[in-house]
Formats: sequence, C-alpha cells, structure tokens
Amino acid sequence: MLVEVKRIYNCTKYCISHIYIDGSYVCDAIEDTDRMLDQSIGDAKVREKKIPKKTAIPTGKYEIVMDVISPKFKEKKYYRDFCGGRMPRLVGVPGFLGILFHRGIDENSSAGCLILGYNKVKGKVVDSQRAFEMFWHKLEVAHKIGERIWCQITRTY
Repeated sequence: MLVEVKRIYNCTKYCISHIYIDGSYVCDAIEDTDRMLDQSIGDAKVREKKIPKKTAIPTGKYEIVMDVISPKFKEKKYYRDFCGGRMPRLVGVPGFLGILFHRGIDENSSAGCLILGYNKVKGKVVDSQRAFEMFWHKLEVAHKIGERIWCQITRTY
C-alpha cells in the first residue's frame, strides 16, 4: 500500500497536504511549516535545521507501522476505545521520533505529526475524527493481511 502526502501549500506557520491511498484521494492534512528538509540530508543535518515542534518532517519515503501503541494517545479515551492506542506511525524519519497520523485542528495539534481532516477553513482542518477513522480503517485492512504500508511525502510548490 502506498500513502501519498502531497504538500500543496506552505506558509510560515503550517503546510497543507492532500492524502492519497493507492492513488485515490482520502483527505487532507495540516502539519507544521515545511522548512524544505529532505530525507537524503540525514539525521544530523535535519536536527541542525529543524525548529522543534514547528517543523514538518522531511520529504521522502517512510514505512508506516500499525502495531505501536502510543504512550501519549493510549491514555486518551477516544484512541483507547477506537484503536487501543495503536496509531499509524512513520518510522525512520531523520531527526524525528514518534511521528503519527492523528486527529486535531491546526498546526498546534501537530508537534511534527500529520493532522488529518479536510482543509475547508484557512489554517485548519475540519471533520478530523471522520478523516482519521477512514484513514485508519484503510491502513488496518492492509496491516491485517501483512501488506507493508509506505508513505511518500512530496511537495508541489
């Protein structure tokens, strides 16, 4: 399975992406601002250039795992009840740890994560829970049959 995160807009506070799964649009995402980092520059350079909790992850290709229980989100009732705290998690992101796809409103919900929803309001996403649940179910189907899930992050600006 391939999840494509196509960044379409970037400003000083956040960036907006369209999310596709195997070529079909699923939802949008909001992240911290894209500081034009790329996976190829490596961990040390990313750490040097990023601003903690205010920088989107580097573009590149990463695996998504579905079997890690988030220490933070397992304590939140919604995530505990919906997915047992198991969150879609990107692995191998240079300069970042614990990058998840989850619910939220804007870049303040992020700290590097991808906040799912629909970008119908400037600087925000709406219907985040619906987008997260749809995204999670699609990935969970692939995970249950043992299919590897990849995420390709690109920019169009």
